[in-house]
Amino acid sequence: MYYSNGNYEAFARPLKPVDVDKKSAYLVGAGLASLAAACFLVRDGQMKGENIHILEELSLPGGACDGIKDSQKGFIIRGGREMENHFECLWDLFRSIPSIETEGVSILDEYYWLNKEDPNYSLIRATINQGEDAHTDGKFGLSDKASKELVKLFMTKDEDLYDKKISDVFSDELINSNFWLYWRTMFAFREWHSALEMKLYLQRFIHHIGGLPDLSALKFTKYNQYESLILPMVKYLEAHGVRFQYDTQVTNVLFDIKGGKKLAKRIVYKCNGKEEHIDLTKNDLVFVTNGSCTENSTLGDQNHAPEFNGSISGCWQLWRNIAKQDKAFGNPDKFCTNTDETNWESATITTLDSRIPKYIEKICKRDPFSGKVVTGGIITVKDSSWLMSYTLNRQPHFKAQPGDQLVVWVYGLFTEVPGDYIKKPMKECTGVEITEEWLYHMGVPESEIHELATSGAISIPCMMPYITAFFMPREKSDRPKVVPDGCENFAFLGQFAHTDRDTVFTTEYSVRTAMEAVYTLLDVDRGVPEVFGSCYDIRVLLDSTVKMMDGKKPIDTKLPFVLNIVKKKVLKKISGTVIEEVLERYHVI
Repeated sequence: MYYSNGNYEAFARPLKPVDVDKKSAYLVGAGLASLAAACFLVRDGQMKGENIHILEELSLPGGACDGIKDSQKGFIIRGGREMENHFECLWDLFRSIPSIETEGVSILDEYYWLNKEDPNYSLIRATINQGEDAHTDGKFGLSDKASKELVKLFMTKDEDLYDKKISDVFSDELINSNFWLYWRTMFAFREWHSALEMKLYLQRFIHHIGGLPDLSALKFTKYNQYESLILPMVKYLEAHGVRFQYDTQVTNVLFDIKGGKKLAKRIVYKCNGKEEHIDLTKNDLVFVTNGSCTENSTLGDQNHAPEFNGSISGCWQLWRNIAKQDKAFGNPDKFCTNTDETNWESATITTLDSRIPKYIEKICKRDPFSGKVVTGGIITVKDSSWLMSYTLNRQPHFKAQPGDQLVVWVYGLFTEVPGDYIKKPMKECTGVEITEEWLYHMGVPESEIHELATSGAISIPCMMPYITAFFMPREKSDRPKVVPDGCENFAFLGQFAHTDRDTVFTTEYSVRTAMEAVYTLLDVDRGVPEVFGSCYDIRVLLDSTVKMMDGKKPIDTKLPFVLNIVKKKVLKKISGTVIEEVLERYHVI
């Protein structure tokens, strides 16, 4: 497997891999990473669909990319996925997945046209005082000290950040800035999370710093991610004869390890309460999604809080069982043993009549029933004790959604502290109570809150104990390589496999690991697109520096007398050169 840049490799079709007709594939899990791997096996590996087997613990595919209408509870979305232009592997995949709505076009075509016609941006990023504009005004509010801390982190080597927390590298001056408000509510970072992951995010998305305050950097699907992304992939795979086996829990993959070579020899699984196994040869490729941010997710309802299930089971126990066999298989306990620091909670609120939507429209300054962008990403309640954020994507968010209903996604980053209207931690609240807290911060009169929460909306809370597990402080070896050293027929997929320079908690990361795994094990002769190199582009670095300083020219920064003399000499030296031109173009001077 090798990386590539440019369109020469991107437009090429690889030759059929040698002996691929003799090979089979077993994919554990039916989330985005596993489905993507199956698509790459079919498209680029040219493997027969009937030789590809997907084993899924649940009764439906999609993993964390969900969106369902439960016959008892109603519409449910545990979270949403934000995307951007430079998800190179994701778009490489979806250019080949046919639309299930429009004949003759791809998912990428649909997505591109939609976001060109209806670009995403927010008209209000944060509120205070029960629905008033917080007037962050697109400013980052970084002091000189905080700015230097960001730059220092950006320049620090990975190995110097192993097992370090964000609180080890950022002071209160940064933590109290608008920058951190934007950042942690968009990406769900907390101070005890990994400084290394924070640094990787800064480098990966430095080209979008200017779009962070108004979320104009983001793009969204037409419907929820299950209907917009997952279902088309499943239809594509089914059309090629790929076999799906649901309600099947894989408990272990056993290896023959000799002289540094590692051969997966048996898959052990449970189906219908009975333990079964699949014996493997070198021609049977195994792809395992190790770990999951939505494992042990539990739902509440209007009158019940979701239970907190912090047990280590499912795909976490599978990874543990695999990791016991060789150190190259990673260290799952770094990520799955501290649910107090990896959880947060969301809720899906469906409005039932016209009373709540008028408050939404007043805040977001858009008609939520227009079919176009509504909030333009999350709106954060800056003075919420739960640090509550909420969003309405384009409506309807579900194809089956009635035209007079809205589906709102709400989440709280601080689930452990009492609310401002409901004096209980979010994790102890019923759906009605979460709606009441949200309505309070929306500016609904207190005398109307309870009645609106009970008869004007349905709220389904969801507790996710592992939702930020991939942000826990770590060393490089804690996440195993996509294809661990010595493995002949085995690869890891998803957010807890390691690939260089890309960032977890993104759809791109799942698809990138899938592409790397398939291309490696099948020796596909086509380049995997390199991660977009914005952090190496001087133009991007200059532009983002000025924007992080809220438009203040770096050249105007106060300097000691001697350095000021040096500055004047340098400016004189570059006068009339292309360097001066570039610095002026990006408002550095």
